[in-house]
Amino acid sequence: QQFSGTGGQVDFVRGANASKGGKSFLTTYSTAKNDTISKITHQLTPGAHVTCSKNDIDYLVTEYGAVQLKGKTASQRAKALISIAHPKFREELTFEAKKLGLIV
Repeated sequence: QQFSGTGGQVDFVRGANASKGGKSFLTTYSTAKNDTISKITHQLTPGAHVTCSKNDIDYLVTEYGAVQLKGKTASQRAKALISIAHPKFREELTFEAKKLGLIV
């Protein structure tokens, strides 16, 4: 159970994006728990806390690359996120994105 706010991440992201020529980069490992869970997923779990909205995120980086997300359609974002997910989860993520109508 979370008792405090989500922190200042969104302030740093928005500040970077608002500065002259600024870009924000968020970095994460593509997996958790010894590569058994993808940190890139097709949907949030119920009750998940969101720090930065999709409209705030400029670039996302994992050990599999960096993608620019700002200004992309939902379909383009899905494809970009799948491209930087751990390879063993990409097929499943593509399947789920197709089920949601994000990829044809």
